[in-house]
Amino acid sequence: MEFRTVNPATGEVIRTWRTMASDEVMQTARRARDAFNQWGDLSVEERVPYFQRLAKVLRDNAEQWAVLVTTEMGKPVTEAKAEIEKCAWMTEVYAANAAAWLADEKVVADGLEHIVTFQPLGVIFSIMPWNYPFWQALRFAVPGLMAGNTSLLKHASNVTGCAFAIEDAFVQAGFPDNVFRTIVPDYETVSALIASDNVQGVSLTGSTQVGRHIGSEAGRSLKKVVLELGGSDPFIILEDAEIDFTARGAVTGRMVTAGQSCIASKRFIVVEKIVDAFTRRFTELMKELKVGDPLNQTTQVGSLVNEAAISELEGQLAQSVSLGARVLCGGERLPGRGFFFPPTVVTNTRPGMRLVDEEVFGPIAPIITVKDEAEAISLANSSEFGLGGSVWTRDLARGVRVARQVESGTLFVNSITKSDPRMPFGGVKNSGLGRELSHYGLKEFVNVKGISLYKHG
Repeated sequence: MEFRTVNPATGEVIRTWRTMASDEVMQTARRARDAFNQWGDLSVEERVPYFQRLAKVLRDNAEQWAVLVTTEMGKPVTEAKAEIEKCAWMTEVYAANAAAWLADEKVVADGLEHIVTFQPLGVIFSIMPWNYPFWQALRFAVPGLMAGNTSLLKHASNVTGCAFAIEDAFVQAGFPDNVFRTIVPDYETVSALIASDNVQGVSLTGSTQVGRHIGSEAGRSLKKVVLELGGSDPFIILEDAEIDFTARGAVTGRMVTAGQSCIASKRFIVVEKIVDAFTRRFTELMKELKVGDPLNQTTQVGSLVNEAAISELEGQLAQSVSLGARVLCGGERLPGRGFFFPPTVVTNTRPGMRLVDEEVFGPIAPIITVKDEAEAISLANSSEFGLGGSVWTRDLARGVRVARQVESGTLFVNSITKSDPRMPFGGVKNSGLGRELSHYGLKEFVNVKGISLYKHG
């Protein structure tokens, strides 16, 4: 079967691709399994030089691969280049820390000696989304490979070029054949691959609906699974927050990748004492953003991924306005070719409106007024999601108190939600299972083996 990738900023076809036959996919999986037999036997120290070279390859190719990212999914080329640099940095973090993070642990129990050791599982199959084509794939692949596993990547079809560029990065870095492979399977082959003896674990970043399906498939085969799913991150603004600083953070948090991020700030929950002042400044800053050609170095907001994304936003906005929400800026798709929607601020929003109840994957920011801190926490926790979030206050102790009460996998005080290879990343509730990044992510796809020694006789 053939499919096309399309530039969302122009609507032009980039390239036609071919879905791999099931036999070809399964043969690739078997080769990855064979490669594991050698790669998994290497020590962490022996693997480290490969990752040091990978970081260099990423930086050496950053300009051309950033253009590829932008052309396939529409984010500004400056954001795309920063994404690739972040991948290189993350790779260096693991190269520097993996030996310590995977070191044996000693436990005191009833025998002579007790050791906990971390051993790779085999081939880990990853299913990744389009919004961060390099970061999402490498955020999974680097820890998994560093732990001694091998990897198969099934990327979103609209970033197939990025998927093969990532495979090429591993080739350029000198990794052994089949340690990392990109595949282009159909849906039936995905299910067969998860059930196959050649795959020992599955990692998915995507929607909650797809996560339930893939988790069910993995569960039937008793395969370890990590799911990073949707989010509707609260951006809680308390009455002592500094307005300009917080409003600038709100713009950054909402508009990264044109709002098409699981951890974008999506619900702006503001204590009523400062809601008017915050709304004015936030709206001013959103209006100033430059929307346009994502290949232009001065563009701040690129295109949405496709026509369906715009239609979904229009439906969410229309339902909310019908219930009393008020649009302060933006609100209508931009004319011309491509899939562009302007930065949009909406006030008078409340639960029951789609902009509040659902994940909004685009540049619309609903502002919800609450009377105090307690109501802000309650509203933040009313969502089905629990990925990230932030709280903004001059009082750091208060910020930590609020952070501990918000139901999420990560919470930031006076910063937008972001991922860092030194910190765990993942969600609770309908935002997923398991963790990525840090030593916690490094150990998701390992056999945590206990070895106990006792005296003989």
